[in-house]
Amino acid sequence: MQINPGAAEFPHRQIAAQLKTQIRRGDWAPGERLPSIPAIAEMFGVAKQTVQRAVDQLRVEGILITKPGSGTYVRGTRRRLNRLSRGRYGGFRGYHTDLAARYRQQLVSVGRSPAPPEVADAFGVPDGTELLCRRHLVRTEDAPVEVGASWFLPADTAGTTLERAEAFGRPLYQEAEEATGRRYATATDTITARQPSREESETLQIRPDTPVLHLLHVAYDPQRRPIEVAQATWPGPVTTLTEEYQIPAPTAEPDPDPGLVLG
Repeated sequence: MQINPGAAEFPHRQIAAQLKTQIRRGDWAPGERLPSIPAIAEMFGVAKQTVQRAVDQLRVEGILITKPGSGTYVRGTRRRLNRLSRGRYGGFRGYHTDLAARYRQQLVSVGRSPAPPEVADAFGVPDGTELLCRRHLVRTEDAPVEVGASWFLPADTAGTTLERAEAFGRPLYQEAEEATGRRYATATDTITARQPSREESETLQIRPDTPVLHLLHVAYDPQRRPIEVAQATWPGPVTTLTEEYQIPAPTAEPDPDPGLVLG
């Protein structure tokens, strides 16, 4: 193990790259503890602070996890979300089938709360409007991997099962359709990357500088009126979003909406 003092890349980044290579080829397996910071510093012939910066970088990237008083370990959990929120719908429920097998979803609270701006905008109501909110937390065996919430208009949910602080034995949208008498017809997903709030970093047990992926899911009825606005936030470095789709065959007719054109 060595670094190149004359390279343009900072020493801690060189060390991080070499550690990643070793992890990828299996020198350290998921769940296995790495040598101590002083031991790695001796291997590379650098200061302990340089190694600490490399470890911090790999923690932010989701490759390593540090357990206080125990050491630094290779992270073994990486959550794959297949087809994003459209997996909530249909007979097979997409990644929610996977969730049932490998993840535990816990209902945290049910009640009226002030709508945050993105939710208020989706419903077309003023910021802070009191809406029904169902909050949840998803965990693996060793860590929380999602904080989320589903928002509804009180006019749709008053006196229905959606106001009860209980989980349902079926997808939430099916319960919502029966409770509100409105059918889910279309939906839009907006995904952003950002820094976590203090509450998110504490709940997800991540460093405040660890980026998160945030999903805003808006489900509409056939008249394009929103029924549900759902939020989900995941630790970015340990979350993989996968979308598989068909590519249409060539046609003689020009595409009326070519979208983004790169010149």
